[in-house]
Amino acid sequence: MKIIVTGGAGFIGSAVIKYLINHTYHQIYNIDKLTYASNINFLNSISHHPRYHFAQLDIIDHQALSSIFKIFKPQAIIHLAAESHVDRSLENSEKFIQTNILGTFQLLQVSYRYWSDLNKFEKEKFRFLHVSTDEVFGDMSDSKKLFTENSRYSPSSPYSASKASADHLVRAWHRSYGLPILITNSSNNYGPNQHPEKFIPKIIINALHGLPIPIYGDGNQIRDWLYVEDHVQAIYKILTSAQIGESYNIGGNNQISNISIAYKICNFLDGLFPKKTFKINSYSELITHIKDRPGHDKCYGINNNKIKNELNWKPIESFDSGLNKTITWYKERIENYNSIYQTI
Repeated sequence: MKIIVTGGAGFIGSAVIKYLINHTYHQIYNIDKLTYASNINFLNSISHHPRYHFAQLDIIDHQALSSIFKIFKPQAIIHLAAESHVDRSLENSEKFIQTNILGTFQLLQVSYRYWSDLNKFEKEKFRFLHVSTDEVFGDMSDSKKLFTENSRYSPSSPYSASKASADHLVRAWHRSYGLPILITNSSNNYGPNQHPEKFIPKIIINALHGLPIPIYGDGNQIRDWLYVEDHVQAIYKILTSAQIGESYNIGGNNQISNISIAYKICNFLDGLFPKKTFKINSYSELITHIKDRPGHDKCYGINNNKIKNELNWKPIESFDSGLNKTITWYKERIENYNSIYQTI
């Protein structure tokens, strides 16, 4: 199969591409704008593989997209390209509207026109898989009532609103034009290669530099956490096995508060480094509560029964095992982040 992956130099996208190259025989075309959150070096291990191709372009560029579709002739799209940081969406929402909504629109337009020209057999094989987030469902009023695929959309931030808009566009192109689509809504991802602005890497890196670990408000916000490699395998399972037009929630069964994660990471680091180079007895002393951000959702949680029952998928990593792998990865590469923190 020939697969276009958008946002393939990002955290999740690069993990998807490495999985596809290392564990399947598919040909991959990576399309990425290479923004601040992308890193083409994530793909160094497979960058010269004969089944891997790359183009630096913005998915808003209709003409460039059309050209790649014409040359590569894809049989599937995995759409991951997105602006994804809530804080940045609060500071500058325009980029999120441009990429997440207008970019998805252009990709749908190009995909539909390409698909329309395929013969009947090729049309039946084609898939457009849109990767979204549980944040489109908004704040859970009851932490025990997990989000299902039928939960009402109620986004709280410009980021989640832009992703909700993209979800609706994808469904509309299926309903109105017949484009064969699939949608996934995953819980918070974590793992190696995640950008240091994200919650878990920020805690690890700040702690190892002896800097304050910022926690919004009381830290009792609850999220469901999914190890990135588990997410990748779920995406591939859905792409290759799911019924057209379906959506799937992908969760790690790990609802835990932000403050609990901070203490868990600090306790792990205390065991690794009992002798501190900073004037602290425990890394937890670095935890600093800061003013909560506007519209901060208190709780998310995923009911992933549908993907487990229909596609026989379940996460392999527990939160502790995935977190241990993640902390170890950052610890071994902490010097890579020294230059970032020298200016703080």
